[in-house]
Amino acid sequence: MNASGAQGDTGISFANHLRVLDGWRGLSILFVLTTHLVPIGPRANASIGILGMVLFFTLSGFLITSSLLKSKMRTSEFLLRRFFRIVPLAWLYCAIVFAFQSESLHSMMAHFLFYANLPPPQVRLATDHLWSLCLEAQFYVGVALLFKLFKQPGLLILPVLGLAFTTLRIVDDVTVSSITWFRIDEVLAGTTLALVHHGRLGVVGSVIRRALPTLPQWPLFALLALSSLFDLDHARWIAYPRPYLSALLVGATLANPSTSLGALLGRRTLQYIATISYALYVIHLGLAHTWLGSGDLLEKYAKRPLLLAVLFVTAHVSTFHYEHPLISYGRRLAKRWAVARPQGSLT
Repeated sequence: MNASGAQGDTGISFANHLRVLDGWRGLSILFVLTTHLVPIGPRANASIGILGMVLFFTLSGFLITSSLLKSKMRTSEFLLRRFFRIVPLAWLYCAIVFAFQSESLHSMMAHFLFYANLPPPQVRLATDHLWSLCLEAQFYVGVALLFKLFKQPGLLILPVLGLAFTTLRIVDDVTVSSITWFRIDEVLAGTTLALVHHGRLGVVGSVIRRALPTLPQWPLFALLALSSLFDLDHARWIAYPRPYLSALLVGATLANPSTSLGALLGRRTLQYIATISYALYVIHLGLAHTWLGSGDLLEKYAKRPLLLAVLFVTAHVSTFHYEHPLISYGRRLAKRWAVARPQGSLT
């Protein structure tokens, strides 16, 4: 069955689901690029970045959990596919950066093993953005371990963990952070959305699922943007529900894509940007620390169109000529692994 013929759990075509998710992915990377490459103002730039990242983490949690719910892959297959999805480009990028800047062995190991965001943080100028990849990799390992020990029922623990980490943020008064235990609730909100979407959260999930198509999407987007504001001062409480506002917004557009926001998310430009989004994310800050991003304020931003052009061309080449072949190889390797291992295998 092709994508246009497949029907999701809500009766909406799988193709529409893909367009909505890709649209959010495209928007999230545009927000992140704006944060680092477009001079609006320190507070505004930081706020746009927070908004972009909460959407990105929501999508990640949703897609990873959905894949584990819908497929029968073993834990080893899941990890192998994830490895070939994120590691080759991340390692290549780090190798290039470290070839031009001197770093300690500990710092390099922290990057290559994806724990550079943990205290004391090891991220540096051109790798400052890689904290999110560290958090992602840690989530993959954690959810894989949970899945291996308890299979699909173990995924029901994820919403509880999400609420626990949000509670930790409230207790420690942390509105935004790059440290895993102060940020992973944004990923876990996405896992909760996946459980709701696939009908795995019982009565509570059913109530939420029925409500999603009726939610006003643009006001919800505005509320999410408000919760993403940097340096909230006396209104810090608005930041704490940010993960769940993001999950509700993404869920609302999945449940009802025939809205003006849904139409925006379905634009071909966003679909293409989503396709090359991982490369855009990994590469962009490195280019900003080359000649393309050098000079005084006027010179630096006069070069910005050239930097963006180089960024998009490089991301396109990376996506289709470096990442995709490796991702395909990883899938083939995972399938061969599955065939080679008996069904009763613990791996």
